[in-house]
Amino acid sequence: MPRHLLITATDTGVGKTITTLCLGAYWQRYHPEQSLALFKMVQSGPGDMETYGQVLPDVTKVCGQSFAAPLAPPLAAAQEGQRVELGQIWQKFQQVQSTHSLTLLEGPGGLGCPMTLETPLGALVQEWRLPFVLVAPVRLGVLGHLAVYSHYCRSMALDLKGIILCCPEPAPSADWAPKRVIENLCLTPVLGTIPYLQDFGPESLSKAASDLDLERLGW
Repeated sequence: MPRHLLITATDTGVGKTITTLCLGAYWQRYHPEQSLALFKMVQSGPGDMETYGQVLPDVTKVCGQSFAAPLAPPLAAAQEGQRVELGQIWQKFQQVQSTHSLTLLEGPGGLGCPMTLETPLGALVQEWRLPFVLVAPVRLGVLGHLAVYSHYCRSMALDLKGIILCCPEPAPSADWAPKRVIENLCLTPVLGTIPYLQDFGPESLSKAASDLDLERLGW
């Protein structure tokens, strides 16, 4: 049965793409007989789709909609006289996930990022009933951000499977994001931490993912 998982975050630039690549490389290595697709919901500016192609060239890669400006999706679309077409993105996602064993979706920005001027990503996650993981950076202030986001997820009855911490810089302080404190504060399991990576080869990426508690995802 096809399955899917959304990778979203507390903010932009905190490790969604790295996490997506780590999970994708892990799936390729340990489930080579099962097909994988990477689905970027909306790309604003260059970056993620190109990175997918460089790091995991043998994986299906699909973008729901793309715009040139590195802005929030509705603002980037407006600069081109367009709008974000949620129906089009949904149809593309349905086509992809129906033909692959696993589809990893990467959302734009954070969970509060506007998909349209009226619809934040969180509302779309609720409407589409997407299971997801929440990526958060290991840095000062992350506890407050996670407390707010976890409360938001519970209030919206979203299917949050777990939190993945990601190190955007080398040698972060362990006191910034203690696992037990986060789990008690957020009432959500922490699946683990992706370390600061300089090697983006499949071996390095899959190793980083193998240290996560992926059994909670049914993997």
